[in-house]
Amino acid sequence: MVTLSQRAWSERTAWQLEQGGVSPFLARLYAARGISQANQVSTRMEDLLPPVALKGMETASSLLADAIIQNRKVCIVADYDADGATACAVAVKGLRLLDIQPDKLNYFVPDRFKLGYGLTPAIVDLVAQAPGGKPDLLITVDNGIASIDGVAHAKEMGMQVVITDHHLPGATLPAADAIVNPNQPGCDFASKNLAGVGVMLYVLMGLRQVLRQRHWPAAEQANLGTLLDLVALGTIADVVSLDRNNRILVANGLNRIRQRRCCPAILALYAVAGKQPDRAQASDLGFLLGPRLNAAGRMDDMRIGIRCLLADDMGEALKLAQELDRLNVARRSVEDQMKTDAAKILTQLDVKNTAGISLYDPNWHGGVVGILAGRIKEQMHRPTIVFASDGTGLIKGSGRSIAGLHLRDALDHLTKIYPDLIIKFGGHAMAAGLSIRETDFNLFQRAFDELVDQLLPLEARTHSLAIDGPLVDSELCLNTAKQLADGIWGQGFPAPIFANRFQILESRLLQDKHLKLTLGCGQSRMDAIRFNDTNIPTAQDTLAYALEINHYNGVERPQLRIEAIVSA
Repeated sequence: MVTLSQRAWSERTAWQLEQGGVSPFLARLYAARGISQANQVSTRMEDLLPPVALKGMETASSLLADAIIQNRKVCIVADYDADGATACAVAVKGLRLLDIQPDKLNYFVPDRFKLGYGLTPAIVDLVAQAPGGKPDLLITVDNGIASIDGVAHAKEMGMQVVITDHHLPGATLPAADAIVNPNQPGCDFASKNLAGVGVMLYVLMGLRQVLRQRHWPAAEQANLGTLLDLVALGTIADVVSLDRNNRILVANGLNRIRQRRCCPAILALYAVAGKQPDRAQASDLGFLLGPRLNAAGRMDDMRIGIRCLLADDMGEALKLAQELDRLNVARRSVEDQMKTDAAKILTQLDVKNTAGISLYDPNWHGGVVGILAGRIKEQMHRPTIVFASDGTGLIKGSGRSIAGLHLRDALDHLTKIYPDLIIKFGGHAMAAGLSIRETDFNLFQRAFDELVDQLLPLEARTHSLAIDGPLVDSELCLNTAKQLADGIWGQGFPAPIFANRFQILESRLLQDKHLKLTLGCGQSRMDAIRFNDTNIPTAQDTLAYALEINHYNGVERPQLRIEAIVSA
């Protein structure tokens, strides 16, 4: 059951925002999201935090500058998700802008099913044996902060290692030559929410500054702003919190996409999604482009995705985007079957009295368990971990959490209670991954539930949907929808949800699973859609909804996307 809670906001704060030029409608929405001054919603690139504030930046920039100037071999080791892929593409494109010799630059992205996550000794060996010979310098993107053994192995082989990452570190840091990670101990960088791609952009900014000081010709002309479309995609797809710094990065990336000044891959991904980049929104990156890019790493090989992101020719980008779209269709099919299997398992569990959910099926696909965990978390409003077999006697889990439980810290706590249960783990507050022995699943299932029951407050187990109040009839219009569409909404800066009661004038089903409604509000009618639900609301029900723009046959109309139906 969903309950609604009104976001609190100060009328005085909203008034202050209005005095700074913010519209009254947006002023109250911003005030409810912790914005107190109009300049806090500025998206000028000049307002970005400076690279020098990142610990390790000076050393990392100098090492990379030495490598470029001295014509040394560099290899980028990427993660296999959308953040890792965009970070890899940004690193390759950025280093090319700064005039690294093409034959001195390579990248490597591991097969998630064979090699797993992070810079491992096995990956170091493969990189050293790759065509072109052993690199002089390794750069990790979106990984590496936990790669103690891999970094040590690379150092033993005579390679320098620069780690760029954003994940939370463990008790011990790897002995890399430089680490740039806003979450490492002693880093005073104000934004702890940079995605891996954002960290890599910052490293390039620091590198450009060092190269300019050394009078490197390419550094004077290098426009790193051309990379912001990819930075926006990776930032939104990785669901990091959209603090002010991230909103600046995303807003400027979206502006490039809307003006079609983005890379061919972005245009190609929009084309296969059947959408126009001219109307790009942050939600497109999270729900249209991100899943297609992620499908490569989930179902096949993320090199397909990186090749698409790096394509200079629109024809090549489109061909690769079509392959990504095909993989995404396959991913949805696998996900649907896994959801059916999970529904059967859940009927056998006392879910109502379960604090933390753990599920495992030996036939499940390892690349899709994270998505399934997210679906179940949303459905049950419980921290959820879903496991798949790796074929070696181990099972790998991907977890998603809810507000009130820091998932990575919970797993860390569990290792102290059961030291031999979890083989390895890592992640964030809301998402984490881990490996255990298949024979230990039942023990883990019970232990995780008991631990979550201790850590998760009872009040956090009720799904409360935060809303921004009702909209009056005059606000239910295209102009309001356009104001919302222009905003940078996402994790940590949630898109507005409103709640009203309406007359139910018409209803019909789409594809036998979606509900299309015509609602009465005052003297006007409003279209609405409710996905994956066929229950028709009544006039006594409160509808929680997002106000969006429906583009059809060149005509724009406001439309409600119903998020929840709450009975009187």
